Amino acid sequence: MPDFQRSSELTQEIPGAGIDITAPSVAGLRQAMADGRLTATALTRRYLDRIADVNPVLGAVIAVSPDALDQAAESDAAREAGEPRGILDGIPVLVKDNVQVAGGPATAGSPALLPARAPDAFIVSRLRTAGAVILAKANLSEWANFRSNRSTSGWSTLGGQAANPYALDRNPSGSSSGSAAGLSAGFAPLAIGTETDGSIVSPSSACGVVGVKPTLGLVSRTGIVPLSLAQDTAGPMATSVADVAALLSVLAAPDPDDCSPDHPGVIDYAEFLDPQALEGARIGIWRTASDGADAVTGALLDRAVDCLAALGATVIDPVDLPGIDKVTDPEFEALPYEFKHQINSYLKYLAGFTGNVGELPGNLADLIDFNDRHASQVLARFGQEIFLAAQATSGDLADPAYLELRGAASSLARAAVETPTVEHNLDAIFSLTASPAWLTDYVLGDHWVFGTSRPGAVSGWPAVTVPFGYVCGLPVGVSFLGPRWSEPRLLALAYAFEGATSARRAPALLPSAALRFPC
Repeated sequence: MPDFQRSSELTQEIPGAGIDITAPSVAGLRQAMADGRLTATALTRRYLDRIADVNPVLGAVIAVSPDALDQAAESDAAREAGEPRGILDGIPVLVKDNVQVAGGPATAGSPALLPARAPDAFIVSRLRTAGAVILAKANLSEWANFRSNRSTSGWSTLGGQAANPYALDRNPSGSSSGSAAGLSAGFAPLAIGTETDGSIVSPSSACGVVGVKPTLGLVSRTGIVPLSLAQDTAGPMATSVADVAALLSVLAAPDPDDCSPDHPGVIDYAEFLDPQALEGARIGIWRTASDGADAVTGALLDRAVDCLAALGATVIDPVDLPGIDKVTDPEFEALPYEFKHQINSYLKYLAGFTGNVGELPGNLADLIDFNDRHASQVLARFGQEIFLAAQATSGDLADPAYLELRGAASSLARAAVETPTVEHNLDAIFSLTASPAWLTDYVLGDHWVFGTSRPGAVSGWPAVTVPFGYVCGLPVGVSFLGPRWSEPRLLALAYAFEGATSARRAPALLPSAALRFPC
């Protein structure tokens, strides 16, 4: 394997700006452009070069935007005219390839959607208004990891296998695999992920970046390939809490076609970042979620709890989330109904655009048939058992059987998170985010040990994960989970924790962690 570790170390600085592309700062990039030390064109070209150099082994990007440099030139012209367009003017962003960007397809990793042409997703329109450069489409777990029970995270037919930038034989986790891996490896300063259950927070943890799973209904899903609108959300990813706060400030706007009636409106989340936020905060420690962790990983939670206490938090250790183990079955039985209903609706929506460049599947049955007809390519790694199970459901969201399942999952999850929060007057529930990255394995599939996303995913509560520790050189994050619309408080807590721990280390693109960290 080529020595990408050496080449990355030689080329990761942004010329003239004194900024490391694997740990950029949006504020620093904006200041460098305002001072004339950097242009958006030079910045964009530097990231495009980085993608060209490293993506052949990382597999984090499916396609580069053909007009990325033109977008950057527009930003430079606006700044030169004294009319910068917004807080992200000239800042490149990776967009997960299940999010529509005008002029190309949102593929969800599948060639079945390559002919699709549709307008910008609502959140992409928000990015453009803020001046961002839509740099590239990020690889993902095909169909958001909802095609097979034996799928391998980070693999898609179109993008191949995304790797973990800390050790290329390890998995980046899914389904926002390319967003997390590319961001961590310095492909862009910001990235967009999407999550149904863990698909932002888990790859963020595995790839050593910050991720926000917003309150359900805070960020629009219009123009995003759906899985379950009962749980789906897009969210920001970055290498620091300050940068995810800036990106969330742009993304979280009311969408007339998809917003919660109690949406808080546009907020500048950066205003809430407080290095002293943990002083006096009440933090509940959810330990049972990581009971399956090995001793080294488990010890990270003890260290993190000590840090919280040292920063002035009142730590309630442990807290229980009663009944959370009962959520899994009804959730997983409800999701196929939702997927069938929503993918059929989405495919009908795509068919209405005259710009499509070929025939598109009309419904889930057509997708299944497409996969069968292209089995040597599409089904090369794993099958489509979940698609078949979804097709076997009624797909009717008024079906009493479905309503019972979703009702049970939602009520159990809400009770699980509300009980300790109310009982102990908590600001947040704290846990490890997920186990360290596993070896990518096409025979046995993903080797999950533990993950803590389900309470937030099914209840609709927001969560923020930040890097904290390393196991054999592989990152492990910690999560702050809180009530609906508590993003300002959670970001403040995460910012204080991040500032005191300074845990993140840039990845070295090692072929294997064992080369440097024998375990």
